[in-house]
Amino acid sequence: MQFTLLFLLFVPLIEIYFMIKIGAFIGAFNTIMATLLTAGIGLYFVKQQGLATVMSAINSLSRNNSPIFEILGGFCLVIAAICLIIPGFITDIIGALLVFPLTRNFILKVILKQNSESGKNTNKVIEIEPDEIDERKE
Repeated sequence: MQFTLLFLLFVPLIEIYFMIKIGAFIGAFNTIMATLLTAGIGLYFVKQQGLATVMSAINSLSRNNSPIFEILGGFCLVIAAICLIIPGFITDIIGALLVFPLTRNFILKVILKQNSESGKNTNKVIEIEPDEIDERKE
């Protein structure tokens, strides 16, 4: 909850700051047009990559493989679409990194590697022996 609150507070402030700085350099109209252009182009690429991800998942299922990597890639594309819809340049950069397959696959591999390494230490087996309690003795 705290992360979400901080995210919703600081991301727009950072975006507004950079839009003002860029607007002072290239002009207000050009800044607005660049924001709309990056959103439009980005959403087009999200659509294309989304279709490619669905086809890849279907191919994985037909080969009897688990499509977990494709599902995570689709989740990254949803995050990319949200980042591209939010007006601003920082979120557009994050969205663009998640749209392109090369960077998206690299990010997914890093995240999956970290989760698999941390999962090795947390999977501990606790053995217990149950005791039978006779309630009539009390």
